[in-house]
Amino acid sequence: MMEFNKFQRMVLVNKKILAGGMSMVIVGLILTININATVPVGQAGMTDEEKLDLMLAEQENEDYNTLAGILFGLGFLLVLISFGARRKKGKPTKKVEKKAE
Repeated sequence: MMEFNKFQRMVLVNKKILAGGMSMVIVGLILTININATVPVGQAGMTDEEKLDLMLAEQENEDYNTLAGILFGLGFLLVLISFGARRKKGKPTKKVEKKAE
């Protein structure tokens, strides 16, 4: 029973940050898949107004793709940070003061 409690205290990751990062990665992937499934396509013989609408739709698609990439990247960084963000119990930090010369 004592070994179980000892193992229970040895947490390898910060679970809250890991969960947040994984959810951001998943949402970023879903957005990327959905955005790339609907790509605006032009046609021959379009009027100037249709060309302008197509250019706006392409820019909007590119912006959403960039946003999904940023979301995925931040989520991945949170996952990496979660492995180094755990608290080390039992080892108090020492304050080091530098003396002025």
